[in-house]
Amino acid sequence: MAAIQDHAFVKLCAELASCLSISLASAQRQVELAASREGVKDLEARKAIAKRLLEEARSRPREGKGAPGPQLDQLLKALAHDENFMVED
Repeated sequence: MAAIQDHAFVKLCAELASCLSISLASAQRQVELAASREGVKDLEARKAIAKRLLEEARSRPREGKGAPGPQLDQLLKALAHDENFMVED
């Protein structure tokens, strides 16, 4: 059975996921990894880490190198040799 999670923690992780354009599970995993690196286990410390990661994500420039939008656009461009590739018959 899945553990019941704190609403405020899930909300912070959801905001982080939205800001980084990743899934909620990935955002929670980032917070858990940062918490394990810092050696904290309590919920309040994980909330503080989530807030810090959210502020860091919001402070990054939305455009330019490293921004998720242009990076995804670049990855989705078809290469010249793949333009006429058919997935189905």
